[in-house]
Amino acid sequence: MNKKKRLIVAAIVALIAVPLIYAANVHFKRSPTFTDNGTTLTGCFSLAGLGNGDLLITIDTTGSATTFCRSPGGNIAPGQNKTPVHPSGSTSIPSSQIKNGTVSVCVTTEAPPTPTPQEAGCPNNNWSTSVQDVTFTSATITVVQGDQTVLTQTFTP
Repeated sequence: MNKKKRLIVAAIVALIAVPLIYAANVHFKRSPTFTDNGTTLTGCFSLAGLGNGDLLITIDTTGSATTFCRSPGGNIAPGQNKTPVHPSGSTSIPSSQIKNGTVSVCVTTEAPPTPTPQEAGCPNNNWSTSVQDVTFTSATITVVQGDQTVLTQTFTP
């Protein structure tokens, strides 16, 4: 292979590798801010160091739910047990919204499922339950670009 062809091949390889290398340094511009919405959690943040590709951003949380028990007669009493919950949420960001390798986003979890009367500590299974609040203890943000996880970090909200 002559010198000119080697230079062309090297230039093509470099052009292909640059977005991959650029995307390897994904980071938060600042630590995320979290808002406790009662039974959901919203994380807002800006990312930098992104390459050219669609994003899937997921927030996975852990916490404990405070529940109410409703008797068959309609009386409400607090549940006796804190129920462990793991609400999550995600959002997709098209590559067209990434500007100069940065994007700002907010992701909100879904509300946790309603625990069974037994899980909530109600007197029996004839009672119904509802989640009144969640105390969130951790939030893990995962960023996937293309098919590659480019960032995972856990926070205490």
